Amino acid sequence: MSHANRPCKRGTVILAHGARDPRWREPFDRLVPKVARLTPGAMIQVAFLERMEPDLAAAIAQLVDAGCLSIHVVPVFLGEGGHVREDVPKLITAARERYPHTKIELGRAAGEDESVLDAIAAYCART
Repeated sequence: MSHANRPCKRGTVILAHGARDPRWREPFDRLVPKVARLTPGAMIQVAFLERMEPDLAAAIAQLVDAGCLSIHVVPVFLGEGGHVREDVPKLITAARERYPHTKIELGRAAGEDESVLDAIAAYCART
């Protein structure tokens, strides 16, 4: 996903849990171009906490290698359980230590945003 001809100023990591079934990643792979359309000029990566590749460290490394100066990690989780409150911040701290000249921010879990819950509610009502 590198853009060698133009340096990346900002990147986004769509962070998901991961699963044994490889088909589980398909919605996240479909999410990447949707986010890219909404954030022109940004590089978008998907990453997983468990069982799938790339992991968060590898996704951040790819964005740093592409020249991204600012990286925003978005946990696509419905709630802020142990992974989002404990595990992910530790990984972010390690990445900040490894790449001190790159701004690495962690967003809230997607499900903490009311518009996400509204979209899920609308889906539930339609089905």
